[in-house]
Amino acid sequence: MSEIIKEPIEKYGLSERHHKKALFSRIGVVGCGKDGSVIATAAASSGMEVIFLEPSEEQIANAFSRIESKLDRRIKGWGLTENEKKAIMGRITGTMEYEDFVGCDFVIEAIRYNNMTGERRIEHRKEVFRQLERVLSPHAIIASNVTTVIVSDLASDLEYKSRCIGLHMLSNVPESQLIEIVRGIETSDETYEKVCLFARLINYQYVPVAESAGLVSIHLFLTQLNEACAILMEGISNVEDIDRIITVGLAHRQGIFRIADRMGIEKVVKLLENLYEEYGHVKYKPSPILLRMYRAKHWGVFTKKGFYTYDDFGNIIK
Repeated sequence: MSEIIKEPIEKYGLSERHHKKALFSRIGVVGCGKDGSVIATAAASSGMEVIFLEPSEEQIANAFSRIESKLDRRIKGWGLTENEKKAIMGRITGTMEYEDFVGCDFVIEAIRYNNMTGERRIEHRKEVFRQLERVLSPHAIIASNVTTVIVSDLASDLEYKSRCIGLHMLSNVPESQLIEIVRGIETSDETYEKVCLFARLINYQYVPVAESAGLVSIHLFLTQLNEACAILMEGISNVEDIDRIITVGLAHRQGIFRIADRMGIEKVVKLLENLYEEYGHVKYKPSPILLRMYRAKHWGVFTKKGFYTYDDFGNIIK
């Protein structure tokens, strides 16, 4: 009688012992304001577990409301069902503790701008990086949603600098699914490739950009806005018609003044001042129109008054 062959079946089972965690199965977001909520929504919509950090329960509740409103707009546009919305919301968790990021393989800093100054304080963001390095494994990626800030500066105090990277999601233009990916001086090839994979997983296109203040998108937008303000000051055209030329004539998705209002005039002015300080070129000096609006707190959608006037839902009042 032949001997019965016995083969262990453990490798065919579903035990945790043999389960390998998928890359980007759980990501973190520090700050779930306008930019952070876009990141969290995109990741959760792609099947990733997301945990975001806010300093208070009230801000956590506001973040959930912000994310829910984004999903509701997709439902109205027939791009999502109610059940899909529930599944996406179920993948998102809020916290006030950095320790809850343990187990994340990718965390993105996206703290809010100060609405009074338009600033994201460098030291505050460096502290975020230090707190993340304290709780994350050495292999986890730490990223910042950068615009004029240099990621090498943010990573300068960390032990594992090669895992730090910058990215910029163009959140002020609806449905603009593009990410600028910025390598720091010490960012490794592995980190860069993983972030490129993350972009593909959330169905975003990506563009590699050299480390610089303003990247590509901010340079183009701010110089175009300053020029549009100059045209306005010279009386050549008005706000509505300039935006119509840009949207209808040049086939842009939104007008330049509408984007500025969505971004926030207080943020626009600070970005221009940062670029002027960095490069010293007069084209980056904020237009007098922008400075007047900033001082009058006509900051756009946030204050309901900017280049346009808005209702409580961010719609332009005709």
